[in-house]
Amino acid sequence: MTNVLPDRRIEHDWSNRQIPANVTWGDGFYCESAQCFLHFKGKREPAVEFGAHVSVYAASQLAVGPQGHVKVGDFTLLVGALITCETSVEIGSHCLISWGTGIADSDFHPVAAAQRRIDAEALAPFYEGKPERPIAAVKSRPVKIGDNVWIGMNAIILKGVTIGENSVIAAGAVVTKDVPPNTVVAGNPARFAKRLQ
Repeated sequence: MTNVLPDRRIEHDWSNRQIPANVTWGDGFYCESAQCFLHFKGKREPAVEFGAHVSVYAASQLAVGPQGHVKVGDFTLLVGALITCETSVEIGSHCLISWGTGIADSDFHPVAAAQRRIDAEALAPFYEGKPERPIAAVKSRPVKIGDNVWIGMNAIILKGVTIGENSVIAAGAVVTKDVPPNTVVAGNPARFAKRLQ
């Protein structure tokens, strides 16, 4: 059972958008609106894999680049989360991803000032002399979130991070380093808060 119709539109969706053909899901998948795929550019087969009984609620966005791959495990809940993926984002089963959470596996722009300036010109839609984007200077590293992880409101998970199973990321935390299993982290940058049993 799912609320996705045979034409890949969502039942009672306010948007007329379809879920892209290279997105797969398991039994019991729920998606509130196909608008979640507004910034989807994935070319892989599949580019996004949702497990069984995954729920994708209000204002969630999956901004997947041409070579990006997102995998979401069974019974995971996304509520207003932003997943930006150039290479790989893997989220385990039974995860709770809260409002305003951002998960990014890339910087998406160069860090060096001169290259950032070129990138800004390259991205200007109506700039006639726009240069090529300096993509080689953009760094990406996979993100992996283990099973049964709870990520609080407005937390940010940055490139290259692995979060161990059963961990909790406090609201507003900025995670720049790996989080061991059964751990609570909080703050900016996120630091150890306590160990879970």
